[in-house]
Amino acid sequence: MSRVSARYAKALIDLSVERGQLEKVYEDIQGFIKVAENRDFANMLQSPIVKGDKKQSIFNAIFGDKVEATTKAFFDIIIKKGRESELSDIATAFVGQYKAIKNISTVTLTTATPASDDMVAAIKAKLEASGEISGGVDLQTEVDADLVGGFVLKFGDKLYDASVANQLKQLKKEFSKNAYIKNF
Repeated sequence: MSRVSARYAKALIDLSVERGQLEKVYEDIQGFIKVAENRDFANMLQSPIVKGDKKQSIFNAIFGDKVEATTKAFFDIIIKKGRESELSDIATAFVGQYKAIKNISTVTLTTATPASDDMVAAIKAKLEASGEISGGVDLQTEVDADLVGGFVLKFGDKLYDASVANQLKQLKKEFSKNAYIKNF
């Protein structure tokens, strides 16, 4: 992430706080991130061939009056300055700065099969109650079939690996250290 992205994100955060619209602008940025996942939209943002006024009309068609006036004005400024290729990075920086302000920790839960809503809620409640995380929890879920079973939990600089794959690896390591005599 570039320094430019962080500065634009900080400017939007400051303006949103000043106007009392931080939550709404955060929702708008989350919506932009979802739209930016579309490959055609992302390519359009990066393309030097598509002119700024065309990009502006595409933004108006997609977001129009669905976003806060502050967010719309911000998009307009970014496009007028020719920085639309940075918008995805700016949005990511904005979310990171928002979470820092709100003291929200991002936690990644990786399981071998998709986690149920009950499991996600239980893990989130345990984390909040544990005191390991101060503030709120933003729980992201991922699926990795290589884990075989169990789960891996990452937050901050901590990793809790309760996967079957890790347990098998530990057993293999123990057996490789075995001091038995082969030919006895």
